[in-house]
Amino acid sequence: MARILIVTPAPRGSRKGNRITANRWSRLLKASGHRVRIAEEFTGQRCDVLIAFHARKSASSIDRCIQASPETPIILLLTGTDLYEDIHRNKSAVAALDKASRLVLLQSHGIRELPPRLHPKVRVVVQSAVRPQSAPQRLKRAFEVCVSGHLRPVKDPFRAALASRKLPADSRIQITHIGSALTPAMERRAIDEMARNDRYRWLGETPGWKARQLLARSRLLVLSSKMEGGANVVSEAIAASVPILASRISGSIGLLGENYPGYFDVGSTKQLTSLMARFETDADFFELLCAHVKKLAPKFTPEREQAALEQLIADVLNSAA
Repeated sequence: MARILIVTPAPRGSRKGNRITANRWSRLLKASGHRVRIAEEFTGQRCDVLIAFHARKSASSIDRCIQASPETPIILLLTGTDLYEDIHRNKSAVAALDKASRLVLLQSHGIRELPPRLHPKVRVVVQSAVRPQSAPQRLKRAFEVCVSGHLRPVKDPFRAALASRKLPADSRIQITHIGSALTPAMERRAIDEMARNDRYRWLGETPGWKARQLLARSRLLVLSSKMEGGANVVSEAIAASVPILASRISGSIGLLGENYPGYFDVGSTKQLTSLMARFETDADFFELLCAHVKKLAPKFTPEREQAALEQLIADVLNSAA
């Protein structure tokens, strides 16, 4: 049993991905017998292992841990902004990579962003989701498509709404958008989109259980992000047997695979409109995406994520011994 401190910049109660991941890791590690605490920063807490989320934002916590206890192994979870932005231009983030004992990625494709000298330190821990006990009844009046994510520019959050405007008049597709607006401008845009687009409905901030229920009843998930470290909503969709249309980005390729048939180019409204229309009307394409999701499902189980975390902790403790 080890004392593990998880440091994440996302505060208690946050619905941001880093906090959700920290909470899930805490539960899984506690189930393995470890003592786990979560904090926003390292302030001298005693621990046998430090798990830091986000290279740039946790850089000062990593430094303080090294100063207080040089022998304590440090596991650094690299987020999307780490992999695809900060480690290419931020000195603190780059330095954190070398200071960490292990680097954790949420999907395998991200290793291409790291220099080869760091590859031996890399471990991949795919985020999991629990399969719904029963499938919620789908809407009969509409072909519901889910968009799940906070309204931030990096998520390209209105791409599905824009694509739905160009669907044929007889299409039954309706977009249900879950996630809080992080700026007043984003909130205004969502409200305006609902006013002008009968196919779009924005629900705003939604409790986790309800968001998962809404996703599970949907026929399709659209993930239109410009950048992701490894979106947990992909795990949730696959656990619920919901097919996905995703922007062709590294973070999604690392989870769904190079040959997944449901990709569209980042920002391409035209391609997304075509794919949504095809999914609604082409039974063979529908079955193709469903088959891919079913094949991927074993990769996203809590048991597999827990085993990966157990191996990770044992690995750093044995190396430090």
